[in-house]
This record gives sequence, C-alpha cells and structure tokens, in this order.
Amino acid sequence: MLLASAPNWAEQVTAVSTAVLALGVVGAVAAAIVGAQQVRETRRSREAHMAAEFFRRWNDDAMVEARQLSARYATSAELAAALQDYLDTNAREAFVLHREPDYFEQLAALEQAGAFDRVMLTALVGETLVARWDLWQPALDAVYGGAAYPLFRDLATRMRGQLVSEYAAD
Repeated sequence: MLLASAPNWAEQVTAVSTAVLALGVVGAVAAAIVGAQQVRETRRSREAHMAAEFFRRWNDDAMVEARQLSARYATSAELAAALQDYLDTNAREAFVLHREPDYFEQLAALEQAGAFDRVMLTALVGETLVARWDLWQPALDAVYGGAAYPLFRDLATRMRGQLVSEYAAD
C-alpha cells in the first residue's frame, strides 16, 4: 500500500501562484468590463452634449433669420430665383440663406464621421431634415446643378428611407 506524501514546497508554491494568477485574471476581466462601460457612458455623454449644442444652434438668431428669409418664398422655384438673384448681386441675403443648407451639411458630416447616432438623429430631426431638403433641393439644383451639399442630400435620402421603414412597421 502506497502512502500519500504531503506536497513538497515547490508544489505548494505552484498551487498558490496558480490561485493568485487566476484571481488576477478574474480581476483584469472585471476591470476591462467596467472600463468598457465607462467608455460607452463617456461616449454617450459626449454625443448627448454635442447633439444638444448642435440642435441649440437651430434656434439661434442666425438660423431663425435664415429660416425666416427662406419662408418668404412659397415654392422652391421662387426660392431658387431669389437665391440666384442674391448671388448675382453678392447680397447679404445669399449668405443668410446658405446658413440652413450649411447647417445640415455640417450635421450630415458629423453623422457620417460617427459623432451622432443615426437613431437619435432620426428621432430629433429626421422629418424636419427631409422636409428642409425637399424645400432646398430644387433651388440648389437650379443654382448649382445638383452638385452642392452632397452630404445633406445623402443624409436626407437615408432619413427618408428610415422614416418610411418606421412608418411601415407601425
């Protein structure tokens, strides 16, 4: 009959080291999970702050002035004619009118770069963005031949598709 002998010091050190290593791995995994959650929360907070600031601009005096000026024209054709006249004379109104498509072009660039979540963007400005593109698109095409504001155009197209999908699902 063989008697079991007590583990020697090397086996004891190996066992303790293995246990410490296992605890270290568990701790590292927990730290990685907590770190990833903090990164997500920081990103969400940054996106929310940036979105609030960007959308605040929509109601700034400069943007209200631009929307008031564009509202003077009953149709996109009238808007196109006025924009062309303003551009031909280098009138201040040309620069005021450009604020709105510039705003949406910047918003589209930020969305394309991943600064805004598309779901949030659709919820906040989806219908407005599509409606404003519908107003501006014929005027921009008439004045610039369809080459101006490509990011605004693409975002409006995607938003329109997303809104149609959401309405169809309801």
